[in-house]
Amino acid sequence: MHRPSIDPVASLALTVAVLAVATSGPLIAFAAAAPALAIAFWRNALAVGVLGTFSLVARRRELAAMRRREGLFCVLAGVALAGHFATWMPSVRLTTVAASTALVATQPVWQGLIAVAQGRRLRLVTWVGIGVAVLGAVLATGADFGVSARAVAGDLLALAGAVMGAAYTALGERARVTLSTTTYASICYGVCAVILLGVCLVAGFDLGGYPATTWLAILGLVAGAQLLGHTLFNYALRRVAATTISVLILLEVPGAALIAWVWLGQAPRIATLPGLALLLAGVAIVVLGGARAGRRERARALAETAGALP
Repeated sequence: MHRPSIDPVASLALTVAVLAVATSGPLIAFAAAAPALAIAFWRNALAVGVLGTFSLVARRRELAAMRRREGLFCVLAGVALAGHFATWMPSVRLTTVAASTALVATQPVWQGLIAVAQGRRLRLVTWVGIGVAVLGAVLATGADFGVSARAVAGDLLALAGAVMGAAYTALGERARVTLSTTTYASICYGVCAVILLGVCLVAGFDLGGYPATTWLAILGLVAGAQLLGHTLFNYALRRVAATTISVLILLEVPGAALIAWVWLGQAPRIATLPGLALLLAGVAIVVLGGARAGRRERARALAETAGALP
């Protein structure tokens, strides 16, 4: 079905959403007074405080009817989300915001490989995109070998964050078959927060005593990337194709790099730029190629259905 051009309200929502998620990396880097995993805990715990209150009041019947299988997928998605935050957020402190954000944006690539592991077949164009993205990631990470082992560790953690993010999305897709966004997010964020709290307590990370600027950065993460950004993306899904939104989310990478440059004085390393550009091109090929294949399959299915009608 053809979708109309993006209306002004959806355009505004998408603009705000991209800006909101683009602040995530710079805010994590700015809040250096707090351990990255402690920030991840507060980010999820405070989000649960907002979403959970609404969910318990408005979705009590849905929670009561939730089946064990759905609950299991919610819990597993929360575990994967904890893994995503536990790897990506520390990476921002080890490498540049530009490199960390770009490498974690390879999530659609790992999503495709998870689909292969589940027995699905990928189109040639998708494999081409995966190859281009992987080559870009290798070039960007290889350029950091000349900088420091710390930067390389940050790159690898960001890639691990992308893998865990893909697992989180795949598990969430299974849980969201019947559950609302609010109910799913409340359970998932809650499980994630509990796991991260346990890690912080075992590791001895401080969960408080930060300066006011750090708390403001944490609140900015909750209001921006965690609630405002993803909420507006979900709102726009009613008016804009999912593929368009997936490509627009890639604007988080140059947005985060620009904010980090202007605000934190963190200029992107010139040697990594060709690799990062290739990486983003590969991800875009994966997203757009998958969308075209999906449209062709739907059109073929509709044609077969129409041919079967008397």
